Amino acid sequence: MAKLTTHVLDVYSGKPGKNIKVELYYYDKNDKKTKISSVTLDDDGRSSKALAEGDNFKIGKYELVFFVGEYFQKKLELQKPKFLDEVIVKFGISNAKENYHVPLLVSPWSYSTYRGS
Repeated sequence: MAKLTTHVLDVYSGKPGKNIKVELYYYDKNDKKTKISSVTLDDDGRSSKALAEGDNFKIGKYELVFFVGEYFQKKLELQKPKFLDEVIVKFGISNAKENYHVPLLVSPWSYSTYRGS
Protein backbone atom coordinates (compact mmCIF):
# COMPACT_ATOMS: atom_id res chain seq x y z
CA MET A 1 0.00 0.00 0.00
CA ALA A 2 1.35 3.44 -0.94
CA LYS A 3 1.98 5.96 1.83
CA LEU A 4 3.43 9.33 2.80
CA THR A 5 6.36 9.50 5.24
CA THR A 6 8.81 12.12 6.49
CA HIS A 7 11.93 12.58 8.55
CA VAL A 8 13.89 15.56 9.83
CA LEU A 9 17.64 16.06 10.00
CA ASP A 10 18.94 18.88 12.21
CA VAL A 11 21.87 20.05 10.08
CA TYR A 12 22.98 22.46 12.84
CA SER A 13 23.85 19.58 15.17
CA GLY A 14 24.16 16.83 12.55
CA LYS A 15 21.57 14.74 14.41
CA PRO A 16 18.02 13.55 13.76
CA GLY A 17 15.19 15.98 14.58
CA LYS A 18 14.05 14.13 17.70
CA ASN A 19 10.63 15.05 19.15
CA ILE A 20 9.65 17.55 16.45
CA LYS A 21 5.88 17.87 16.07
CA VAL A 22 4.59 17.50 12.49
CA GLU A 23 1.07 18.01 11.17
CA LEU A 24 -0.31 16.98 7.77
CA TYR A 25 -3.19 18.74 6.00
CA TYR A 26 -5.10 17.97 2.80
CA TYR A 27 -6.67 20.63 0.55
CA ASP A 28 -9.93 19.69 -1.15
CA LYS A 29 -11.07 21.02 -4.55
CA ASN A 30 -12.40 24.18 -2.86
CA ASP A 31 -9.03 24.73 -1.09
CA LYS A 32 -10.55 23.83 2.27
CA LYS A 33 -7.76 22.56 4.54
CA THR A 34 -8.36 19.45 6.68
CA LYS A 35 -5.94 17.96 9.20
CA ILE A 36 -5.08 14.35 8.30
CA SER A 37 -2.57 13.51 11.03
CA SER A 38 -0.30 14.85 13.74
CA VAL A 39 2.83 13.06 14.96
CA THR A 40 5.90 13.60 17.09
CA LEU A 41 9.07 12.30 15.50
CA ASP A 42 11.01 9.53 17.25
CA ASP A 43 14.68 9.41 18.33
CA ASP A 44 15.69 8.86 14.69
CA GLY A 45 13.74 11.94 13.53
CA ARG A 46 11.10 9.76 11.88
CA SER A 47 7.44 9.02 12.39
CA SER A 48 6.67 5.58 13.77
CA LYS A 49 3.74 5.36 11.33
CA ALA A 50 2.85 6.75 7.91
CA LEU A 51 1.44 10.29 7.89
CA ALA A 52 -1.11 9.22 5.27
CA GLU A 53 -2.05 5.89 3.72
CA GLY A 54 -5.18 4.08 2.57
CA ASP A 55 -8.19 6.38 2.20
CA ASN A 56 -6.16 9.35 3.55
CA PHE A 57 -3.59 9.03 0.76
CA LYS A 58 -5.02 10.36 -2.49
CA ILE A 59 -4.19 12.60 -5.41
CA GLY A 60 -4.26 16.26 -4.45
CA LYS A 61 -2.58 19.11 -2.60
CA TYR A 62 -1.06 18.67 0.85
CA GLU A 63 0.71 20.71 3.50
CA LEU A 64 3.24 19.53 6.08
CA VAL A 65 3.87 21.78 9.08
CA PHE A 66 7.12 21.17 10.97
CA PHE A 67 7.25 22.90 14.37
CA VAL A 68 10.99 23.53 14.32
CA GLY A 69 10.94 26.72 16.40
CA GLU A 70 9.87 24.78 19.50
CA TYR A 71 12.58 22.19 18.80
CA PHE A 72 15.45 24.68 18.43
CA GLN A 73 14.25 26.86 21.34
CA LYS A 74 14.85 23.89 23.68
CA LYS A 75 18.42 23.51 22.37
CA LEU A 76 19.64 27.05 21.71
CA GLU A 77 19.17 30.58 22.92
CA LEU A 78 17.41 32.09 19.91
CA GLN A 79 16.58 35.73 19.29
CA LYS A 80 12.91 36.67 19.41
CA PRO A 81 11.09 36.45 17.20
CA LYS A 82 12.65 33.23 15.93
CA PHE A 83 13.85 33.37 12.32
CA LEU A 84 12.14 30.01 11.61
CA ASP A 85 9.20 28.88 13.72
CA GLU A 86 6.89 26.70 11.65
CA VAL A 87 8.26 25.38 8.37
CA ILE A 88 5.39 24.80 5.95
CA VAL A 89 5.91 22.60 2.92
CA LYS A 90 3.08 22.54 0.35
CA PHE A 91 3.27 19.78 -2.24
CA GLY A 92 1.14 17.64 -4.52
CA ILE A 93 0.51 13.92 -4.80
CA SER A 94 0.01 13.04 -8.46
CA ASN A 95 0.07 9.23 -8.16
CA ALA A 96 -1.50 7.66 -5.06
CA LYS A 97 -0.03 4.27 -6.01
CA GLU A 98 3.55 5.46 -5.34
CA ASN A 99 5.25 6.10 -2.00
CA TYR A 100 6.10 9.70 -1.22
CA HIS A 101 8.74 10.69 1.32
CA VAL A 102 9.15 14.39 2.18
CA PRO A 103 12.25 14.94 4.34
CA LEU A 104 13.26 18.22 5.93
CA LEU A 105 16.86 19.32 6.41
CA VAL A 106 16.77 22.21 8.86
CA SER A 107 18.82 24.60 10.99
CA PRO A 108 17.53 27.55 13.04
CA TRP A 109 18.10 29.77 9.96
CA SER A 110 17.51 27.62 6.86
CA TYR A 111 15.78 24.54 5.46
CA SER A 112 15.46 22.44 2.34
CA THR A 113 13.31 19.55 1.25
CA TYR A 114 12.91 17.18 -1.68
CA ARG A 115 10.79 14.28 -2.85
CA GLY A 116 12.32 11.06 -1.60
CA SER A 117 11.01 7.55 -2.05
